[in-house]
Amino acid sequence: MWLWTNGLAGTPVGPLDVMGIVRDLGFVQIDTIRNITRAHNHIIWSRNQNYREGMLWDLLAKRELFEHFTHDASLIPMDFLPVWQRQFRRLGAKVAQSDWYQSGLGQSEIQSIRKRIEREGALSTHAFETKVDRREMWARPPHKKALDQMWYAGELATCYRENFVKFYNLAERVFAPLPEDVGCDADHILSLCNHAIDRLSIASTGEVQRFWEAMSAQEAKAWALQQSLVPALVQGADGQYRETWAAQDIETRLENLPTPTIRLRILNPFDPAIRDRNRLERLFGFAYRNEMFVPKSKRQWGYYVYPLLEGGRFVGRIELKADRAQNWMRVIGFWPEAGVSWGAARLDKLDAELRRFARLASISEIDWAVPRPKQKGQVSCA
Repeated sequence: MWLWTNGLAGTPVGPLDVMGIVRDLGFVQIDTIRNITRAHNHIIWSRNQNYREGMLWDLLAKRELFEHFTHDASLIPMDFLPVWQRQFRRLGAKVAQSDWYQSGLGQSEIQSIRKRIEREGALSTHAFETKVDRREMWARPPHKKALDQMWYAGELATCYRENFVKFYNLAERVFAPLPEDVGCDADHILSLCNHAIDRLSIASTGEVQRFWEAMSAQEAKAWALQQSLVPALVQGADGQYRETWAAQDIETRLENLPTPTIRLRILNPFDPAIRDRNRLERLFGFAYRNEMFVPKSKRQWGYYVYPLLEGGRFVGRIELKADRAQNWMRVIGFWPEAGVSWGAARLDKLDAELRRFARLASISEIDWAVPRPKQKGQVSCA
């Protein structure tokens, strides 16, 4: 059910509808790290492998998507802009009170940044110059903090990105005029929670709240009490049943649920299907953590490790590294899940997916820096 809701049940081929994929997911997280490809490209490609890098930025430039913050920087369908007004106010107020985002600039200096954009049009952070305090962790120059304060508050908006660099413009130049009646905060919470349960199929109120990160846990609980939700018992991978909520058409969804494809997929660490690590482990028994910011000596797996999904089962994880200029992609770590035998057929599926993934990054040479799994038994390589 969860994989089908996430667009991962079918074979990722056929006519490509990027906006349709983003609408079905609700949003797509974007990330600065490019390992083989950036996370947003990988997420869409996993659902339709006719996708090519850069297609999402075209939709941002065409104003079909807007960029803002869910649990992280994300691209969101413009349809959600009216109910996102509360999130602009909510995050704008939060950032204004955050010590980390205090730029040290006076109001006149902040307004001069805004006036430059008003006068000159879309500008990136590179158009401004203020000194960075290098003693600060994740240091940002004061003007960047001021730009982000206005961006979180919805005063500025991402006009477009160029080589991943964000260009800020006045929000009224990027966003179309809102309808006269956009509703109140309660309406926005109601709408976003309803959209979340629709995209989760089955969820606790905590999972609904964490889907957008646009309301408090208390607000999500209040929403659940006001709705005609369907109670459901869900059996996890540990065999235990847990009380949860289901979408109102859950019985229809169950009746029409397709059998997952036997395709093996390499999923991105930021894929929405695995974003909630606790949910992932509860449903699939797959314990996965992102160790990019864990010191190397303390990592259990590796820096950028991809889960391997085959049909409805996670069968392992793989660490990849690439050099586009040198035209190579390398397997630098491979870990099968306990009880999963890597015979010739499964290994062939992995090889095929590695070739497809390499083509997305325009790479043709693939090699293994660790032993390939044997046809019988298991090999674990650090």
